[in-house]
Amino acid sequence: MAHALITHGHADHARAGHGHVLATQETLDIMRLRYGDDFAASTQAIRFGETMTINGVNVRFHPAGHVLGSAQIAVEQKDMRIVVSGDYKRQADPTCPGFEPVACDVFITEATFALPVFRHPDAAHEIALLMKSVAQFPERCHIVGAYALGKAQRVISLIRQAGYDKPIYIHGALQKLCEYYQSQGIDLGELKPATLEEGEPQDFAGAIVIGPPSAFVDRWARRFPDPLACFASGWMRIRQRAKQQGVELPLIISDHCDWDELTETIREIDPAQVWVTHGREEALVRWCALSGIPARPLHLVGYEDEGD
Repeated sequence: MAHALITHGHADHARAGHGHVLATQETLDIMRLRYGDDFAASTQAIRFGETMTINGVNVRFHPAGHVLGSAQIAVEQKDMRIVVSGDYKRQADPTCPGFEPVACDVFITEATFALPVFRHPDAAHEIALLMKSVAQFPERCHIVGAYALGKAQRVISLIRQAGYDKPIYIHGALQKLCEYYQSQGIDLGELKPATLEEGEPQDFAGAIVIGPPSAFVDRWARRFPDPLACFASGWMRIRQRAKQQGVELPLIISDHCDWDELTETIREIDPAQVWVTHGREEALVRWCALSGIPARPLHLVGYEDEGD
């Protein structure tokens, strides 16, 4: 596109090759880390709450609470305001600003977990399960699958909040993003590379290792001592899915809203219309209809979810 407004740095929302990109500074930095310095012909940073006028349309970015730098984008002309939520969550997250409800005429909401079966527990409860397992099985290495942008850093921060002060080992795919989060003042504690090149497998007994989900099917994971597979994702609510992926300890930690949070957010914002995209559109459109809120699905081409 000649001009692109980017909500956040996940690959299903942020791609290289645009002419001009407008986004938060954090999102621009993350895109540069992921795609290289020439990911766009030109870029421009915008602060939360700052108003910019583009071709007679006022544009403002507001926190989405999804990952560092994530934003909702409000576009307004005359008496019409449309808010594009991007991906968002309502649970507290120590690694990024929280979601800010924005009054609008049209609210374009994601619907990743828009089914009543999805009700996320408190993330601290899930981390407590991990800490209990680490204490119970000191001879095993706990390998936690977490998406590289946002989820991994949030899980590390939550582990620190639970009082764990030992080094946490990270897969090489997480290093640059973790270093960037730390450069932005987000304390992740001592992180070490999860490599066996300079040590023995038993050196990782009792350790916590964080890696991308793809690492589970790689020989990398099998080199650790009696690895106990964990996975931090909202999809872990579906136990059969966890079993199929060989996950021993599913951690239901999501960077998206669950069903109750989606519906409560719509009630709170009280828009005249809701457009639903990025997930299970039909159920949320039906809920809106039963609640007397005009709604319709938006089916995006090329959509793949990256950071659940």
